[in-house]
Amino acid sequence: MSSGITGRLVVGVAIGAVLIAGCARFDESASSPFTEEPQLGGSNAEPKKPQDDPSKPPRPTGPCIDPDPNVIATCLEPGAGLIAVGESAYVAERTTGRILQVTPVDESTPQREPVEIASVPVDGSGDGGISDIVLSPTFGEDGLMYAYITTPSDNRVVRLSKGGAARPILTGIPKGATGNRGALEWSTPDQLLVLTGDAGNPGAAADPGSLGGKLLRLDSPSGGTNTPQVVASGIGTAGDICRDGKDGMWVTDRTAAEDRLQHLSTDGTLSVAWTWPDRPGVGGCTATGDGVGVALSEAKALAVVTADPGTFAVTTAPTLIVQDKYGKLLGATAGSDGAIWATTINKSGGTPGEFDDRVVRIPPPSGGQGGGPD
Repeated sequence: MSSGITGRLVVGVAIGAVLIAGCARFDESASSPFTEEPQLGGSNAEPKKPQDDPSKPPRPTGPCIDPDPNVIATCLEPGAGLIAVGESAYVAERTTGRILQVTPVDESTPQREPVEIASVPVDGSGDGGISDIVLSPTFGEDGLMYAYITTPSDNRVVRLSKGGAARPILTGIPKGATGNRGALEWSTPDQLLVLTGDAGNPGAAADPGSLGGKLLRLDSPSGGTNTPQVVASGIGTAGDICRDGKDGMWVTDRTAAEDRLQHLSTDGTLSVAWTWPDRPGVGGCTATGDGVGVALSEAKALAVVTADPGTFAVTTAPTLIVQDKYGKLLGATAGSDGAIWATTINKSGGTPGEFDDRVVRIPPPSGGQGGGPD
């Protein structure tokens, strides 16, 4: 581990070149530009919505066929990381370690069975398991994927290939009874950001000798030993990392006092943009045209946050949408259809329904942002 690790909240380590919005792809022997990832048009965007055609038969009913047309996949185990890829998405089942490809229904098919594309052994006890996934920058050529997982001895980052064994990239991230969740995102095609939880020990987040509770950067990650550089310290239970649509990143985490939305600028400064003292369970995030959407597990909603386009400051309380409609939300990504796709975790301490757990499509609000007190 690098001797540059410090216990300060902010460490002046630049995150490198301009962050390009796109699904990450990576290869050690080749390099290609990022491809464009779907971007939401903001709170005034009008996504494509399923249209009811009276000339067609009604949507069938039956086991694992949710009557809600905005439900993309049903009868899953609790979902975690989610990546939109064209018209479909890859979703990680936290407790099983499976990575599935899910696709929306079309006019002739009321449901499509998820397709397993990879699987990795995980320790799914507590909040452990597989927390997040990202594609390599050259996924179309090499089919590689990176995952943040919990094992019986630690939390770690591994590289996966279809049908192949997991190859360790970064090991020794502390494991605890709680606080095992982590997140991954590419800042450039050869720099991978890793958000680690504090493993239930807030002291680890300030300890320069611990990989827990940190935002780390791996340069040119590959198999074998990788030395992480610390971008920031002081992370509680990790939520997610997502691009802000420009040059920086959004970071979510949970502490004993509050849940937080933070912004990481290109000079490495991590600053708090919004806090939730009521601790609604911040999780996955994805950029919108005028801010960021944050999945909430305990509030059972999606928080739509408006940010200043220049400073990324947040001065208006987030709007909650689809509250109590789908239950506890965790993963989030921008779909190609103009909506936010999210995973549910109702089988993890929630009240699962007949079709849980699910991947759902959440159209952004058509009106302006609102909100109440912090």
